[in-house]
Amino acid sequence: MNTQFQDSQQWKSLTSIYHHDKKNRIGKWFYLLMPLLIVLLFVPWTQNIRSRGNVTTLRQEQRPQQINTIIPGKVVKWFVKEGDFVKAGDTILLLSEIKDEYLDPQLLNRTKEQLDAKEQTIDYYKNKVDATGTQISAMSQALVLKIEQLQNKLVQLNLRINSSENELAAAENDFKIAASQYQRQKTMFDSGLVSLTQLEQRNQYYQNSLAKKNTAQNNLANMGQDISNTNIEMNAIRQEYNEKISKAKGDQFQSLSEITTSAGEVAKLQNQYRNYSIRNGLYTITAPQSGQINQAKKAGIGEIVKEGEMLVQIVPDKIEYAIEIFVRPIDLPLIQKGQKVRFIFDGFPAVVFSGWPKGSFGTFGGIVVAVETSIMSNGNFRVLVVEDPKEQPWPKQLGMGTGAMGMALLTDVPIWYELWRNINGFPPEYYIQKEPAQKPVK
Repeated sequence: MNTQFQDSQQWKSLTSIYHHDKKNRIGKWFYLLMPLLIVLLFVPWTQNIRSRGNVTTLRQEQRPQQINTIIPGKVVKWFVKEGDFVKAGDTILLLSEIKDEYLDPQLLNRTKEQLDAKEQTIDYYKNKVDATGTQISAMSQALVLKIEQLQNKLVQLNLRINSSENELAAAENDFKIAASQYQRQKTMFDSGLVSLTQLEQRNQYYQNSLAKKNTAQNNLANMGQDISNTNIEMNAIRQEYNEKISKAKGDQFQSLSEITTSAGEVAKLQNQYRNYSIRNGLYTITAPQSGQINQAKKAGIGEIVKEGEMLVQIVPDKIEYAIEIFVRPIDLPLIQKGQKVRFIFDGFPAVVFSGWPKGSFGTFGGIVVAVETSIMSNGNFRVLVVEDPKEQPWPKQLGMGTGAMGMALLTDVPIWYELWRNINGFPPEYYIQKEPAQKPVK
């Protein structure tokens, strides 16, 4: 057996397998590496929270924007294609009208003509109101003149009545004297003292006095009748002119009502004209800002688009990038505004040592600017991070939606503590960054 074993030493396979007669260096390596491992356990380790995220922006107007149509229509012509870069105000496509109430090509001009006609109608009614006012003023003045004329006539009639009353009093006195003389003359005639001729003369004087008395009474009665007629005429004139003035005022108020109604119609037509004018400008869809066109929802010519339907999407070319990351509720208390974060962007090579961020290569720095307090649909909380101005600038090749791996840097602990924490499932150390002390104001 020994001879066979000694003979077997010449075989290399046997010498490679059996090492019982060789010296082992494992012990030396163990004693050499153990101090190194013990020292390594006390090396500082930066705790961190890892989370996936996406590239976005803090400003809403810099995010991808849908371009929608406000009115329904038919696609007439496309001026861009997907992937084209446009400037603000560039025409994207042209629509045509599909609703029958807007198909008239002269709709705007005809509405303007209706508006002008209504405005002229208002001017006509205003002129009518002014003319009616002038007419009312003239009739009022004529009424005053008529009343003054009749009042003057009443004054004259009153003066004539006074004169007639005096004439009547004189005629009554003459009548009394003539009657007395006639009676005496008749008595004397009966006694034969005077002649028949003298009696007849006295009788004639008596009859003349009676006639003058009756005439004076009739004149006085006529004067009273004239005064009554004048008063009646004055009332009739007042009533007549009041009726005319009331009718003119009614026409004036009717004209004012027509002005108010026409003003309402003018306002409605102005609104309608303005709406038509704005609608004419909505047939041309323009870019609200500079950017790249993508995700066209309509193709070809003649397709019908609905009101508010998306046509294309535009991605702005000037974007202040930010990153949204999502942290677990258990890690939320560890995140605070102003905290440092390191990122690895998809498509950009990086060598990462999560515990030694300064030794990593290809990572980019960021600062937490907002921590949302409402939970997202994925069960995590959203944190927004912007570029750290003191670190290396983020790549210019970033695009909206690019994936990113974020590492929120926490406190520094020894490696042995980090191993012990992970074995026991304890959370990372919670700490709050101290704000720099403010210098007292002198």
